[in-house]
Amino acid sequence: MTLAELSELLTQVQNLHAETQTLELKSAAKGCPTRLYDTLSSFSNQDEGGTILFGVDEQAGFAETGVYDAQDLVKHVTEQCNQMTPVIRPVFTTLAKDNKVFVSTEIPGVDVSDRPCFYTGKGRLKGSYIRVGDADEPMTEYEVYSYEAFRRKYQDDIRIVERANLGALDQILLDEYLIKIKKERPNLAMLEKRQIYELMSVTKEEIPTLAAVMLFGYYPQAYFPQLCILASSVPGTEVGQLGAEGERFLDSQRIQGTLTQMLAEAITFIHKNTRTKIIIDPETGRRSDRSDYPEAAVREAVLNALVHRDYSIHTEGMPIQLLVFEDRLEIRSPGGLYGRLRVDQLGKVQPDTRNPVLAVAMEALGETENRYSGIPTMRRELKQAGMQPPEFRNERGTFVVCFRK
Repeated sequence: MTLAELSELLTQVQNLHAETQTLELKSAAKGCPTRLYDTLSSFSNQDEGGTILFGVDEQAGFAETGVYDAQDLVKHVTEQCNQMTPVIRPVFTTLAKDNKVFVSTEIPGVDVSDRPCFYTGKGRLKGSYIRVGDADEPMTEYEVYSYEAFRRKYQDDIRIVERANLGALDQILLDEYLIKIKKERPNLAMLEKRQIYELMSVTKEEIPTLAAVMLFGYYPQAYFPQLCILASSVPGTEVGQLGAEGERFLDSQRIQGTLTQMLAEAITFIHKNTRTKIIIDPETGRRSDRSDYPEAAVREAVLNALVHRDYSIHTEGMPIQLLVFEDRLEIRSPGGLYGRLRVDQLGKVQPDTRNPVLAVAMEALGETENRYSGIPTMRRELKQAGMQPPEFRNERGTFVVCFRK
């Protein structure tokens, strides 16, 4: 940060009278704050990092108090940065203004593979923070785990289901799957069935994996009751609004079964709870049907939720939510964006895959292309229908896709 930029930042603070997602204010008129690790952690754990501005007292109406001693402040802040894991390397800028001194400390975001950045004295679980608006909040156990899962490349889609055995899988579906993968992978045709199961992660040491149960199980929810879709049609624009007769939901359904079955039933639920206009071309007399939401876009959104949701033990008690409001359709999937991917990169860069075995199997079954075309398809279909682009929100532990009617 240059001196001019720091001066401009001070002016912005006086105009806004507020902290932001990337700006924290500290007085430091009488000494260095003794607890900075929550802000150091939260800024380090977001891509854009953040800036701590010393010399402005938020509690005194954002008065410019200046700092007690710039050199000593820098020393003590650096000491606190050295107590973080990984160690933080801040960039300091000092500005003299109206016989007062101000110090900015720029905290860079650490790479996703090194997150979470945490206060070493409290440990990874209790010393990790995340920035929410202008506040530093402790990370949940799941948020800490999600970074660990990416760093160590955990594959939760192939963890074993100890209560299951091969008898829990539909042999007809399995045989159809084997026929398809043998055509694409001729070398597999020379192997015994049980060997193929192990190689394709249907089983691990002859115990079915989560992926196998969700793809081929007679009733996957016997083992994972909440790995389903809760579908609701809401009489209004927010959950909790009541209809004309006091009804909370116009329709509600727990959609269960394999991934393929849930995909089909979810699309049926949306059809049932949205409108389809019948349009007659006055020149040709031909009929065309126009739904509130293009089916191809809906299918991709539901499919992405089923294939790319988090299947770890931390989220196995959380179903996918499908919400049909008066003005929009929302699909809420457990687990935020995976790896380095950001919302503004969706559909533009090749992402890391959270559940590679599930993704490959669904491709073999003909349910998905597995070519990262889902989001471009949503955008194209909505544009062709004259609708607003899809909205994507990466909330804490949840990824949301929204189509506006």
